[in-house]
Amino acid sequence: MKGVILHGGHGTRLRPLTHTGPKQLIPVANKPISQYVLEDLKNAGVKDVVFIVGGTMPEKVRDYYGDGTKFGINVNYVEQNKPGGIAQAVGLTESFVGNNDFVVYLGDNLLRGGITDIAKAFEQKKFDAMVLLCKVEHPQQFGVAEFDKQGKLQRLVEKPKEPPSNYALTGIYFFTPLIFKMIKKLKPSWRGELEITEAIQMLLEEGYHVGYRIVEGWWKDTERWRIFWRQTFWFWMIWNRRWRLMWMGLLARKGLCWQKCDSQ
Repeated sequence: MKGVILHGGHGTRLRPLTHTGPKQLIPVANKPISQYVLEDLKNAGVKDVVFIVGGTMPEKVRDYYGDGTKFGINVNYVEQNKPGGIAQAVGLTESFVGNNDFVVYLGDNLLRGGITDIAKAFEQKKFDAMVLLCKVEHPQQFGVAEFDKQGKLQRLVEKPKEPPSNYALTGIYFFTPLIFKMIKKLKPSWRGELEITEAIQMLLEEGYHVGYRIVEGWWKDTERWRIFWRQTFWFWMIWNRRWRLMWMGLLARKGLCWQKCDSQ
């Protein structure tokens, strides 16, 4: 299995931090966000990764990750000249992926527990694609899954005004090379982008085996200030046991908790 890390976007909602580099290189607990992604892929057994870099100082990404030697993984780069959607970015990796299964991971996502077990399930069940879902309070902001009465994935809708469920697509997808065939059929959406949800929907409509997994624990993307600072605080807490115990006790007394994805 190979890995694809999406490292583009302008990060406008995190300015001024993104005036000096890509949002994925902003440190959370003293480590760039996308380094957590790279390490998660490595821990899942991925040995070859490609970064899709955009127009926001891609040289900084290359300078930091290099060829991947210092991280123990092979790193390659592909340029996405202008934002055209996740599906367009994935389509640029066809020659890199070849005949291999691969995982697409947005470089500004953080997932507690990692993808190791999920990657094993994808390979064992011989899915043609698999998406990770998380129950959220405001699904209108995400791609959303719809299920039939048997709980089977039926439809994916990008940022619907009336969501069919509260289960949102996270920024992590597992694919076989079949997805490239679907991407080539896509036309730009109302946003002017090639939507990965539409490509996956094509797989469903053509009878391919698309699975899903509900994320256990928490998942966050770091595209807003509030979320970014919350993540920084909680990652610091995770790795500082004494302070974590103190703060957890304080939060418990106040009836507060970290919001988790509903794994039911």
